[in-house]
Amino acid sequence: MDIANDRKEIIRVLNDLIETSKDGEAGFKVCAGDVKRPDLKDLFIERSRECGSAAAELQRAVLELGGKPEGRTSVGGALHRHWVDLKSLVTGKDEEAILNECERGEDLAKNHYAKALHHELPTDIRAMVQRQYEGVLRNHDQIKALRNVERARARA
Repeated sequence: MDIANDRKEIIRVLNDLIETSKDGEAGFKVCAGDVKRPDLKDLFIERSRECGSAAAELQRAVLELGGKPEGRTSVGGALHRHWVDLKSLVTGKDEEAILNECERGEDLAKNHYAKALHHELPTDIRAMVQRQYEGVLRNHDQIKALRNVERARARA
């Protein structure tokens, strides 16, 4: 592969992660609007901000590579947010159901980041993607733990 094609591939990988981060930003915002508990609302707002910051960092990297950064969410992300909305209406905005959907969204993000890390990336970009991936893993584990607590509470 030549340098121009390498650069295009790196930009494509980063744009995929931008969509993933934008999906997370929008998804967590929806979840923040759906939950009643102030601690979960605050958590989801913070996660939304973190995803937005990650997207902005990725967009800057794409610009530095001479590419056009993605600026919108994916179709799949939009469908996921609509599913969260529909599910929360049906379940009466049940925290466990919302946390389940957040975990599902973080599962998708984990997969996208893991896939990105299988590509040949310049050292500085790889370090950024790895750092963001570690943040996704922490988010996933925290959401899963909160979901498990909520599940136990609902069954008690």
